[in-house]
Amino acid sequence: MALDGAFLYAIKNEIIPLIGSRVEKVHQPSREEIIISLRSKQGSKKLYISANSGSARVHITSMSVDNPQTPPMFCMLLRKHLGSGKLIAVRQDGLERILNLDFECVNELGDVVTVTIACEIMGRRSNIIAVGADGRVIDSVKRVDEDMSRERLVLPGMRYSLPPRDKRLNFLEATPDEIVPALREQGSAELSKALIRTFEGISPVLAREWTFFAGRGTHLEADTVDGDQLDRLLFIIKRAKEQLEQNECCFSVVSDKEGQLKDFSFIRLSQFGTLMLTREMPGASELLDFFYAERDRALRTKQRANDLFKLIVNLTERIQRRIMTQRDELAACADRDRFRLYGDLLSANLYRLKKGDHAAIVENFYEEGSPQISIPLDVRRTPSQNAQKYYKEYKKAATAEQKLTEQIALGEEELQYIDSVFDALSRAETENDIVQLRLELAQQGYVRAVSGKAKPPKALPPIEYKSSDGFTILVGRNNRQNDQLTLKYAEKSDIWLHTQGLTGSHVIIVTEGAVPPDRTIEEAAIIAAVNSRGRGSNQVPVDYCLVRYVRKPAGAKPGKVIFTSYKTAFVRPDSEVEQGLRV
Repeated sequence: MALDGAFLYAIKNEIIPLIGSRVEKVHQPSREEIIISLRSKQGSKKLYISANSGSARVHITSMSVDNPQTPPMFCMLLRKHLGSGKLIAVRQDGLERILNLDFECVNELGDVVTVTIACEIMGRRSNIIAVGADGRVIDSVKRVDEDMSRERLVLPGMRYSLPPRDKRLNFLEATPDEIVPALREQGSAELSKALIRTFEGISPVLAREWTFFAGRGTHLEADTVDGDQLDRLLFIIKRAKEQLEQNECCFSVVSDKEGQLKDFSFIRLSQFGTLMLTREMPGASELLDFFYAERDRALRTKQRANDLFKLIVNLTERIQRRIMTQRDELAACADRDRFRLYGDLLSANLYRLKKGDHAAIVENFYEEGSPQISIPLDVRRTPSQNAQKYYKEYKKAATAEQKLTEQIALGEEELQYIDSVFDALSRAETENDIVQLRLELAQQGYVRAVSGKAKPPKALPPIEYKSSDGFTILVGRNNRQNDQLTLKYAEKSDIWLHTQGLTGSHVIIVTEGAVPPDRTIEEAAIIAAVNSRGRGSNQVPVDYCLVRYVRKPAGAKPGKVIFTSYKTAFVRPDSEVEQGLRV
């Protein structure tokens, strides 16, 4: 995990200035989360502690969390023992992933005692443990009994003991004379893995960064690293030590070009090259606040979007099956001229036929040489009635062909609309975006409208960009906003862009009467390509024209427009360029 012992050391340095602050409030938003509010002369700060296996951490936080109406038992216990207590120490044993917060408190007898909150940040074994002055466990967020672990029990009344610990070096204290032999003992192991086994408190991302710096991107093994590579390795380890001890860390977060957060560290990460985007944060606590809040938001957004994804997939499959059936029926209508031929030939030979005949053998005078043809007859009908039946079949097939052609066209248009909603949903950034898409589908009759008096949240404004030449570029978030942006907000002299033959957002260059240079049009085309289904392609055609040449057909689905007098630009979707232009 990226929140290793070294990063926890940086967190400790940020919490140390809070020593002397008094406990103001204790809250437990969920089963595995604790928030301790501290007040000092400088103001109030909140300590956030989580024992959740996927997001265990401890840091100063500025986020607001909803608390349950009835505090959980562990929260009540902490309020009892920490009430008006004073933070007197923040301890970390080496670079272990355990941060001990010591509070000076007054017990029920009026005696001054020390209560320690042990924050164990260890993945699925993470825990928050309250330890009394006698070294015994008062209680914990996760109680560990014999059924869960035979090595270490965490139960009220039992003496608190540290988790099992491997004998590894602390890179803040180890010398080169200690580091080199320890690495050699790892044999031919890949260097980053050897570093993890040699040092305590370093994460895989930190070990890979050290290896990347030492080998300049080449593969290294522990027993062969030597010369300049070894010097570079020792230098980067020493540099990391100085950054931690002198509070000169470069707290950085890396994300992919789609904006999904991947990792973080207290040093700048260069190992990903141009594959990832790097963002620097002012401090360790701000980094964790941002990283986990953004990750949780993305997870909630994904969960809320799942039901809409399922609905859209089901709609797509249903429409495709309907269109296939209609096309089969349309293919059957292609034989309608045969029915008119039968009717004409029967009408011309009524004098030769009589009721009860099974078939009529007549000459087909429509073909050269008038070959004989056999026409099936209904024995219950007269020859005239048989002729009229074939005329009705012909008329029915002709009408069906016309209707089916119209229905197939409407189905394909509907399929294109559903595809555009799917594309917008795949690019949804916030829960509000998902709510607006749900409202759009409800207005089109695909989902049931949410009942109740509560008003839906106000739609977010269009996504705004600023070109290198200073022109504002606006992008619609969904089909409804695409219509509003293009048909209501944009001026006739503004420039409209959209990917050719691909679903995507409407893009508007706000010109204010000026003529934008080619660079601005190219950047807007890249933005249009990234905000479309073609964002994963190597090259995407983007049509553009003045807004005055764009109009909406009567009765068309949201987002559907037609346009004339356009030009086409071919661009490569570049998320890095798109993110760099975003306001």
